[in-house]
Amino acid sequence: MSYAKEYQNSIQNPEQFWLDKAKDLPWFKAPNKALSSSENGLYQWFADAELNTCYMALDYHVKNGRGQQTAIIYDSPVTSTKQLINYQDLLEQVASFAGLLRAQGVNKGDRVVIYMPMIPQALVAMLAVARLGAVHSVVFGGFSANELAVRIDDARPKVLVSASCGIEVSRTIEYKPLVDEACIIATHKPNKVIVWQRQECIASMQAERDIDWQVEAKKAIPADCVTVKGSDPLYILYTSGTTGKPKGVVRDNASHAVALKYSMQAIYNIAPGQVFWAASDVGWVVGHSYIVYAPLLHGCTSIVYEGKPVRTPDAGAFWRVIEEYDVKAVFAAPTAFRAIRKEDPEANLIQDYDLSCLDTIFMAGERLDPSTYEWTTENTGKPVVDHWWQTETGWAISANPIGIEPLETKAGSSTKPVPGFDVQILDANGTPLPPNTQGSIAIKLPLPPSCLNTIWGDFGRFNDGYLTEFPGYYCSGDGGYIDEDGYLFVMGRTDDVINVAGHRLSTGEMEEVLASHNAVAECSVIGIHDKLKGQVPVGLALLKDGADISELELQSDLVAMVRKEIGAVACLKQTLIVPRLPKTRSGKILRKLLRQIADNQSFAVPSTIDDPSSVAEIQAIMQENGLVKTIEE
Repeated sequence: MSYAKEYQNSIQNPEQFWLDKAKDLPWFKAPNKALSSSENGLYQWFADAELNTCYMALDYHVKNGRGQQTAIIYDSPVTSTKQLINYQDLLEQVASFAGLLRAQGVNKGDRVVIYMPMIPQALVAMLAVARLGAVHSVVFGGFSANELAVRIDDARPKVLVSASCGIEVSRTIEYKPLVDEACIIATHKPNKVIVWQRQECIASMQAERDIDWQVEAKKAIPADCVTVKGSDPLYILYTSGTTGKPKGVVRDNASHAVALKYSMQAIYNIAPGQVFWAASDVGWVVGHSYIVYAPLLHGCTSIVYEGKPVRTPDAGAFWRVIEEYDVKAVFAAPTAFRAIRKEDPEANLIQDYDLSCLDTIFMAGERLDPSTYEWTTENTGKPVVDHWWQTETGWAISANPIGIEPLETKAGSSTKPVPGFDVQILDANGTPLPPNTQGSIAIKLPLPPSCLNTIWGDFGRFNDGYLTEFPGYYCSGDGGYIDEDGYLFVMGRTDDVINVAGHRLSTGEMEEVLASHNAVAECSVIGIHDKLKGQVPVGLALLKDGADISELELQSDLVAMVRKEIGAVACLKQTLIVPRLPKTRSGKILRKLLRQIADNQSFAVPSTIDDPSSVAEIQAIMQENGLVKTIEE
């Protein structure tokens, strides 16, 4: 079927479309109805179905001959460890750990917070919670004790699961002291803390509360799968950058399984038995969807990679993994490829590896600039698919549907809306805009399966934050446009549109221009306050390794390029060379934080930041260059 026909069917008859897709999964009781009203007056998908997500991901495959197929490849260059775990072994580990959780009183509907590094046990814990019909909430390993405590208080878990430590390129992070402190800070106290002891760091244990995973799991009676309703929650995931009261996205069991199973073929063109690598972390939505659930639901092999794209040991790390494990598709954030490009700008290390197994490179998590797109396609010889999605949706809103019909790509575009997503560009009054006109990106309700339909414990916050600005639509918070061919261009968060002397300009467009300079590895453009023009853009550029250019020369080049591509109205006159940009652990540049620094505003360093010291570094560079002083004047 063509993409156009598939998409049209999904929009014109969504209920029948998704009921047909649901037939690809092993239900305990298949859904009879696709859409029904929810308790909060919105809607639910497959509420009458009965299932268990862990059964779909493990038991079903073992019963149907995949027991000896590798389910998880664990590759940890930071610990020099490699391990293959087949479906049978993974099922046994998950059932035993589920038995351990059950022995601690975890039952259907209870919450379990998981605070783990990128090791197989993180997946085991998630699947074990799902096996019991409970609800997991994964908190990125290494988050501060305070941030962990806030999430404990919101989710109110019966049990907390952790490891003794996380391993990074140059340091070991002890998790247990952070867990202990979080349990002191939190008002809600988990009954038990289960700890996986890593040999690199053995944690001290509290006798009455703490449980040694390795010791007690051996004694546990394996637990069977608990049947849940389709509308029952599978997990809570707190969105990155949360401050104050956290915002917990809730994913239900049935619609999540249907959408992710469909996406593996439709978007990623992966068949059961093939190797899929999402180079992310289980703490992020990408890790939930495409390290854990989607590959296993589809009967694939998934890679758990405990390392970085560079310095483990070099910028050839990704290419080594792809060759070694016969990866068919890899999925990572653009920032990973920008890091590789920075350290290996001529792509010399790619020549050391055979990438013939690789069909497609997928990128998401942050806007893919044309420069990174072109560098990756030219040097790998592989098609690069930029696709756009959010924590709230759990899977791609727009993509090149490789498994349905590969479409022509356009640099800077995430191609076309995925079947099920009725994407519209709206003006401030909620009126649809014509092609090539920038506005707010919104999705007409009902959202397709797997998308959130509430915030944990606070439907009002969900309604106010996503549904009230444009009645009848989900407001994505991103701005962009759809061209005359139906291609979606996501230009960034709506607050990244700046007003220069009455002209509304996208900082994303300016970043495209800066990134195309052959000396620039990565960049950001922010709008700062100006007494005369309201706002003016300022660039921050990270240079490629070995780039030989002065700041003055670079600034002159970039001013000329922006004038040529966008026009003098853009008014970009200053670009600072910086050693790094402050980012979240998932690779998103903290643009709001950069604006606050430049505008001399008070700011809070978010818990999701990768390296807090980068903030002081940027602040000093801005001050040295008179940027903050200019604002004050």
